[in-house]
Amino acid sequence: MDFDSSQRMTQDVAEAFRHITSLFHQERSEPSQKPIVKVASPTAVSSLHQYALPEAPKPIESVVEEAIKIFSYRLRNDHPRFFGFIPSPAHPLSWLGEMLCSLFNTHGGSWLQSSGPSTIEAGLINFLATKLGLPSETAGGLFVSGGSMANLTGMTMARDRMLGSQEARLKGCIYVSEQTHFSVTKGLKVLGFVDSQIRKVPVNSKFRFDVESLKKTVQNDRAKGLLPFAVVATCGATNTGSIDPLQDIADVAQKEKLWMHVDGAYGASIVLSKSYSHLADGLGRADSISLDAHKWFFQTFGCGIVFVREKKHLLDSFAANAEYVRDAVAAEETPNFWSYGIELTLPARAMKLWFTMRVLGLDTMGALIDHGVTLAERAEAELRKLKDWEIFSPATLAIVVFRYAPRGLSENGLDELNIALSKKLLEENIAGALTTKLHGKAVLRVCAISPQLSLEEMTEVITKIDETAKSMHYVRSI
Repeated sequence: MDFDSSQRMTQDVAEAFRHITSLFHQERSEPSQKPIVKVASPTAVSSLHQYALPEAPKPIESVVEEAIKIFSYRLRNDHPRFFGFIPSPAHPLSWLGEMLCSLFNTHGGSWLQSSGPSTIEAGLINFLATKLGLPSETAGGLFVSGGSMANLTGMTMARDRMLGSQEARLKGCIYVSEQTHFSVTKGLKVLGFVDSQIRKVPVNSKFRFDVESLKKTVQNDRAKGLLPFAVVATCGATNTGSIDPLQDIADVAQKEKLWMHVDGAYGASIVLSKSYSHLADGLGRADSISLDAHKWFFQTFGCGIVFVREKKHLLDSFAANAEYVRDAVAAEETPNFWSYGIELTLPARAMKLWFTMRVLGLDTMGALIDHGVTLAERAEAELRKLKDWEIFSPATLAIVVFRYAPRGLSENGLDELNIALSKKLLEENIAGALTTKLHGKAVLRVCAISPQLSLEEMTEVITKIDETAKSMHYVRSI
């Protein structure tokens, strides 16, 4: 490509950017009127295949239009009435921060290549670590792709720190609860641990780690000559929003000399709340913590963070160098973040979170988080006013779990009705309230963290859910 062609391409890209900016306005206007989900039919899939392979060059405008059509088949995680999974209602400032990151395309792994963004990343990690309760003098961390990578990084440090030899690793035991996110088990298997080394400890009636069962299981394993080395607590379980008794688990970890990792991918964000930060009491006693900024910090995918009480443990597990990067070796105050984790090539992920927080300020971020908690509390309050609804898990960290349970139906019948209700709500664009299982029963789950949904609208959503449920039950009973 010659100079003139390059200049024309830059102009074309600028024009396409203006078109995409206009598209942004369309996407953000009246979001509640848009479909929560649009799944490609077999016919649509066949049509989309024509776009998959590059052939002759096409004008940018044409390819942008193709992209719009392709992306139309998706689930809108940021839809105000999508309550499934842990939704990701990305703030528009995060989108703008993402564009800035892409514009400069900085390699965030090395101080030589990214001294500006690396300075911000180090400062932001230290600030957030302090909010989590970790000691600012020693704590450290790293921005990663998401909670799975953050949990894997934490588990790697636990293994390396607590189980030195290969023989010890074969005898190592780690303790999770029945509600621990599956990414933890997945990461442990990547590290070479097998199912028999992963102990699933029961939870209590509030779906929180049963600490007495944890103590007994650890003691039994020691009596068998095994090596308990780590326990994984949860701050904000995906199913229920429940927070494990962090102080009690930390006491056990301290007494038994276990590494304590907290999966706070969702719930650790509560530390920025103006009213509910106390719910994470004890979080700062952990050895490592995961957090997903693309959940309750309202960032675009993927933006996770792993924190550690002693940042030298990151270097102990991951620091490595090669001949061709010898000019990029840095001191502790000028970190090479590629030595703090698994990835070598790192985008400057911290910058979009920094951009969002810098513009909004802490008070607004805290208020946005508080709003999600209040939304779930409103949903629970409205459900309790209605007939034939059961609350399985009260509103906790913006999650409430419930089911429609009219009299006269068997448990299987109730399961089928609630599963069908979830599908109906999605089909009619009423709500994305997906199902999960608690106590072996199919239940509806609402995770309400969208700043674009008002309390009044949540009341309307619950009313429509109730009307739909009663209508379905009536039709089925005829």
